[in-house]
Amino acid sequence: MSKKFYLSDIQKDFGIIGHSLEIEQVVSTVSQVAFSNISVLITGESGTGKEVVVNAIHKHSPRKHKPLVSVNCGAIPAGLIESELFGHKKGAFTDAKDDRRGYFEEADGGTIFLDEIGETPMETQVRLLRVLEQGEFMRVGDSKKRRVDVRILAATNRDLREMVTQGRFRQDLYFRLKAVNIQLPPLRKRREDIPLFIEYFARRYSNFNNIPFAGFSPDAMEILQNYEWEGNVRELKNFVESMMVLEGGAPIKSEAVHRFLFADKPESSIFSSNQNLPVLTGNTPSQAAQSVILQQLFLLRQEVAEIKQQLSTGVRQMTHFLPAKASKTEEFQPLSEPADKQEILVVEEEKSKMTIREMEKKLIVETLKKNHYSRRQTAKDLEISERTLYRKISEYGLQ
Repeated sequence: MSKKFYLSDIQKDFGIIGHSLEIEQVVSTVSQVAFSNISVLITGESGTGKEVVVNAIHKHSPRKHKPLVSVNCGAIPAGLIESELFGHKKGAFTDAKDDRRGYFEEADGGTIFLDEIGETPMETQVRLLRVLEQGEFMRVGDSKKRRVDVRILAATNRDLREMVTQGRFRQDLYFRLKAVNIQLPPLRKRREDIPLFIEYFARRYSNFNNIPFAGFSPDAMEILQNYEWEGNVRELKNFVESMMVLEGGAPIKSEAVHRFLFADKPESSIFSSNQNLPVLTGNTPSQAAQSVILQQLFLLRQEVAEIKQQLSTGVRQMTHFLPAKASKTEEFQPLSEPADKQEILVVEEEKSKMTIREMEKKLIVETLKKNHYSRRQTAKDLEISERTLYRKISEYGLQ
């Protein structure tokens, strides 16, 4: 079996997706360390797929028929982590009513994955080092040494080197863990892999949920490749699945992508801080032109609102100086209502002639327009669930 075929087999079976140079280096390292017992430290931002690499290493190792025990060190309280990792003896503390095996004993003969290793307390780090070096430990409250044959894989999104410098992580444990270090690049550093991820997640979700997938338009795909994806692969996966549900199997266009990605962002974060350059970062020239138009409309709307407010204030100030009472011969003829108030009266008159269904439909349409057709924000403003909003949109034929 050639090396090339073997590497593609790992990628196919365990979801290591991509053709970028960075991901090819990751896959190459996985293939080299999988058959050994050496400890591996996997680093990278949250959502980059560290657990996928762990699964690939274990499934291609001689320990693949033994357990792979995953432990999220950051989710276990400091006072319980040693009991969880190494077990405890009956009576070791108040709730210790029986002897209990820890995660290391459960993983005996196999692999233990210590996720968020940077969150472990200093006292626990001492015991972890002993297991790494000598393969032995003691349960909490016990004096008997126990031995295990366990391969340790660890992962973190923190800078352990910096933590060592700050005295928050043991230097000897750090060097022992990083016998091999696999650094996973963030998605923004391998943008050429984004279409591959989208295709993989879309086809998988389509097959599992019987939802058709008509693909993304070229403009939509360009937006996705230029987006920063702070949550990395995890965020991209959630985005693809959400868009497939919201668009109902229709081709996903750039307008829908833009509404979804920027729906919860304030206008100040979408547009450049320079009022003369209101361009979305990473956009195409055509998209940049659209952004200019949108901002100009936004600024114009602000100016109109300010003018209406000034006119309304001016009318109130004028009426303040009119005499409180007037004779019949000098009876004061009131000024006509300001334009914005007249509009309100007309709307109120229209509403009085509308049915409840018509009013509900009109309210939904107006709120959608106000939120640039963001269904999520519209549902929030109307204080209803998104599912209810989708049903109403379908019911009133607002697609």
